[in-house]
Amino acid sequence: MLDRLPWRKPARQTAGVLLPASDTALQAVRLRCRQMVAKRALLSAGASALPIMGVDIAVDIHLLSRLIEDINAAFGLTPQQIEKLQPKLRIATYSTIVGRSTLVGRVVTRELLLKILTRSGVKVVSKNATRLVPIAGQMVSAAIGFSAFRAIGNKHIEACVQVAEQMLKMQDAGK
Repeated sequence: MLDRLPWRKPARQTAGVLLPASDTALQAVRLRCRQMVAKRALLSAGASALPIMGVDIAVDIHLLSRLIEDINAAFGLTPQQIEKLQPKLRIATYSTIVGRSTLVGRVVTRELLLKILTRSGVKVVSKNATRLVPIAGQMVSAAIGFSAFRAIGNKHIEACVQVAEQMLKMQDAGK
């Protein structure tokens, strides 16, 4: 069902895109990805507001896995896109990625996402505890879910921007 949402189509179209070619293109991709994060964070907040325990975690994992894949694709940083780079740039991209993030340029697994979500364990516990208070608790739970999801997504975007900026510098130095 979530694959039919309107913002899934652009990510599939950008699957063949390589690294952004300029700072302007990089900033445009950053803005587009931030909008994508905000939309999906709203869906996450909606799931967090449901009074059923566990549904929000399942929805968050699904939404986050798709979001990370879409962000990587938009920046040209999926494993398939990196493999299409020139050998020198490919090696440099992987070495830049190593120090930045656990999600840039990787295939996203549910186990990896569970690690990330458990790192924000205080938010998960407080989100579940607030659900026990009718209405106000659900609103607080939705707010916590929205902010946690948005923080994870925006952090990933910034990691991708740092890697792409480094690659732009390397491309410029090679010319």
